Amino acid sequence: MIARQPPLAKGSVFQKPTLAQKVWRLFAGFDGPLAMAVGLLVGLGLLVMYSAGFDHGTRFVDHGRNMLIAGVILMVVAQIPPSKMMAWALPIYAVGVLLLVAVALFGITKKGSTRWINLGVVIQPSEILKIALPLMLAAWFQKREGQLRMSDFAIALVILLVPVGLIMKQPDLGTSLLVLAAGLAVIFFAGLNWRWILPPVFLGVVGIVVLVIMEPSLCKPGVDWHVLHEYQRQRVCTLLDPGRDPLGKGFHIIQGMIAIGSGGLWGKGFMQGTQTHLEFIPERTTDFIFAALGEEFGLLGGLVLLASFFFLIYRALVIAMQAPTLFSRLLAGSMATIFFTYAFVNMGMVSGILPVVGVPLPFISYGGTAMVTLGLALGILMSIAKSKQLVQT
Repeated sequence: MIARQPPLAKGSVFQKPTLAQKVWRLFAGFDGPLAMAVGLLVGLGLLVMYSAGFDHGTRFVDHGRNMLIAGVILMVVAQIPPSKMMAWALPIYAVGVLLLVAVALFGITKKGSTRWINLGVVIQPSEILKIALPLMLAAWFQKREGQLRMSDFAIALVILLVPVGLIMKQPDLGTSLLVLAAGLAVIFFAGLNWRWILPPVFLGVVGIVVLVIMEPSLCKPGVDWHVLHEYQRQRVCTLLDPGRDPLGKGFHIIQGMIAIGSGGLWGKGFMQGTQTHLEFIPERTTDFIFAALGEEFGLLGGLVLLASFFFLIYRALVIAMQAPTLFSRLLAGSMATIFFTYAFVNMGMVSGILPVVGVPLPFISYGGTAMVTLGLALGILMSIAKSKQLVQT
C-alpha cells in the first residue's frame, strides 16, 4: 500500500509546505500492518505493566516514557535511507567492538559481571552490537553480491564471533544469544548452504540429549563444565530439575510456572493476580512479566500476545522479501529474528523450557535500554518499507 501525500493548495507550487504537510511526510510510506502490530503490543505492555508495577514505584510511568523515547527513535531512524545505514555500518561496528575491548580492560563490574563502562555516562556497549552486527554483516554481503564464495561466509563468521566472544566473556549469556541469533540470521538469509547448517544443528541436538541423560552426574556439586561459568551451569541444571533447590535457584522457574498455570483459560482478572501482587513472582515487571500476564489474563491473554508477536515477525519478513536490495533484505530479516529471539527466549525461560537468562519481553518488560533497541529495529524496518515504496513509485 503506497501512502499518498495530500495535494498542495492551488497555486502553492513555490510555497513552503505547511506544518501538516511536514508531519505527513514523516509518516508517509510507513508500513500500516507493522504499525498496527506494534500498537497492539504497546497497549498490552501498558496494561500489564500497570498491574504488575502497581505497587512498584513509578514503573508504569517510566515504562510509558521509555515507549515514547523508543517512538521518537523509530521516527528519526525511519527517515534515514538504507543506503546511508550501509555507509555507517563499518564505523558503528568498529566503535562497538572497541568499546567491548575497553569494557574488558577498564569496565565496571557489578554482581560478578563486567558489562559497563563510564564515558561520562555509564553505558553497556554490548547493546550497540544488537544492531551494529547485523548492519555490518548485511553491508558485507551486499558488497560481495553476485560473487559469494565460502571464504566470504568464513569472514562473516569471524565478524560475528569477535563481538559474541567478547560479550560472553563479560559474562552476559542473554545478550550474546541475541547478538549471535541476529548475526546468524544474516548469514543464513545470505544463502549459506544447508550442508553447513545441519551438522552443528545435529551436534546441538545430540548434546542436549546427552545432557538430559547425564543430568544426575553432571549436575552434582563441584562438577566443572569448563566451557560454561558456574552460574551458567547452575542455570542449566536448575532448568532440568527446578525442584533441586526450590527456595533458591529454582524459585524463579517454579513460581513462574505456578502463576501461568493458575491463570487457567481466562485468567484471574486484571489486578487480581495473587502470585503477582503478593510478590511471589521475582522480577515481575522485567524478565518474568509474562508470568504476571499469564496469571491475570490466562491462556487467552497468552494467545493474544503470541498472535501479536507472530504478526509482527511475519510482517517484518514480508518487508524483507519485498526489499529492493540485498542489504535491505538481510537487515530486515535480522530485525525479524531479533524480535523472535527476544520473545521466544523470554517466554521459554518463564515457562520452564529454557534456562533463565536476562532477556526482556519486547514492549511488555520494563527496561529503557531494551526499548531503545526495539525502537531502532522498528525504525530500520520502517525505513526499508519506505525505500521499497519509493522504488515502486
